[in-house]
Amino acid sequence: MSDSNDVLGHTHGGDLLVALMDALGVDTVFGVVSVHNLPLVDAVAARRRFVPVRHEAAAVNAADAHGRVRGGVGIALTSTGTGSGNAAGALVEALSTGSRVLHVTGQIESRYLGQGRGFIHETKDQYGMLAAVSKAAHTVTGPDDAAKVLTTAASEALSAPYGPVSVEWPIDLQYARHEFGDLEITPAAPAVRASDDVLADAAARIAAAERPLFWIGGGALDARDEVLDLITRTRAGVLTSNSGRGVVPEGHGACIGNFAMNPAVRPLLDRADLLVSIGTHFRSNETGDYALELPGQHVQIDADPAALGRVYPATVGVEGEAAPVLTALAERLPERTATDEGWLAEVASARRTSRQGMRENIGWQAEICDAVRSALPRRAVLARDVTIPSSMWGNRLLAVDEPEINVFPRGGGIGQGLAMGIGGALARPDLPALALVGDGGLAVHLGEMGTLAQERPWLVLLLFNDGGYGVLRNTQDVHVRRRSGVDLATPDFAQLAGAYGIPHFPVKGTDDVEEALASALSTRGPAVVEVDVDALGPIPKPFTPPVSIPGTEEERR
Repeated sequence: MSDSNDVLGHTHGGDLLVALMDALGVDTVFGVVSVHNLPLVDAVAARRRFVPVRHEAAAVNAADAHGRVRGGVGIALTSTGTGSGNAAGALVEALSTGSRVLHVTGQIESRYLGQGRGFIHETKDQYGMLAAVSKAAHTVTGPDDAAKVLTTAASEALSAPYGPVSVEWPIDLQYARHEFGDLEITPAAPAVRASDDVLADAAARIAAAERPLFWIGGGALDARDEVLDLITRTRAGVLTSNSGRGVVPEGHGACIGNFAMNPAVRPLLDRADLLVSIGTHFRSNETGDYALELPGQHVQIDADPAALGRVYPATVGVEGEAAPVLTALAERLPERTATDEGWLAEVASARRTSRQGMRENIGWQAEICDAVRSALPRRAVLARDVTIPSSMWGNRLLAVDEPEINVFPRGGGIGQGLAMGIGGALARPDLPALALVGDGGLAVHLGEMGTLAQERPWLVLLLFNDGGYGVLRNTQDVHVRRRSGVDLATPDFAQLAGAYGIPHFPVKGTDDVEEALASALSTRGPAVVEVDVDALGPIPKPFTPPVSIPGTEEERR
């Protein structure tokens, strides 16, 4: 049984949560305090680190990023009813990304559950809501089962395919006396579930391919050595999804990166005689709403059997987690595969041309991209919100060498970047971190500026201010020819940062960028670098997302 120095004078649910943190190797919880989670918050704050964010969605976003950067579970703590409802959108992000998040939320007193009395913070079927936006959901039904529920939830969050797991915990059961011993967390062991015949078929096709391409997704994050070994042996070119960036360092000559939709890569896709996809779900925004044509021969590897052939047909579907599957395939490959000697030269040409073309399209923003990459260490966290600079170059040109630093809301929801930046920065406190955001996205969770000021992580908030929702503004200008809801009133960010005691550095020309970043980094704490987009002017090719607008000329084509 755990010892407790709590004012209650006995071991309660907060002690159990701290013990779970220790078993997971997690020292930080992100959350919002409430009467329905008070003993949990109190115990964490007294003995570990509790980060009081200003909104429950931010708690999950920050925990999500913290877990991504550390390579483990991030923990978010919210209240019941409206509090857990506020967290739902960020749980959708964690679910679509496959993030290892443990979300612990309060619940009303167990004796009133399901009665619909209108008890404060009560909501109808909170469990059903959590189950819909999580990989799994659980309810603590008594102090005797609390340890089992929490360790089961943690084990599920750590088992592939990953995703957030939610636990609701009635407040009276949090306060109750708990008896527990050592906590055992047992994630499922990585496994190959494909048959020997399927593995042999996949290996034979890989060995026979003369012009192979690999498409690396988030399901390969735990298989970096195995991926690198296989692409070296097969001399394959490498595409990635946004989630798969960094599995192969983006300085690698065979790594084209997250450029599958770039026109310079289309000839390579046409020429390739085999695609090997690993843990990618071919998201709509990365395939042009699935219009992108891929090689006809396709070996697909995924831990989720439902993913095999779901978006693009799979010639061979291999069920299993990436690392053991790739090891099994490597054992079945000959010493030398059939790769065309000139194939890597074609890959290198597509890599170079795609990057050059993008630099031309983004104009002056290429200088900011270069300045950021030069100013920050290679292991610095690069958190990004959904905004034009992220969508155009932050997700592609801003090179990443390891997947842990690539923090981005891959589900596409705007406004999550600052909280993710805070969570990522606190996971690597000895290194500076970057949060690249737009003014529209920042407004969604502007309250987290208070968290930034209070916790003071070494985080540079790189703010692109164009007075609204630039992505949707461009979309309306191109497709609708009138603007609705995209031009926003924005604060004076210099005054706002000053009100929080955060240094502010303006950028009104490209000559300002390097000095502003250097000054911001030298603070070794939070700082805002604000880029005045209007002052710098338009870029050569305004960004519009790859979506179909019915009735437009583009859609008719």
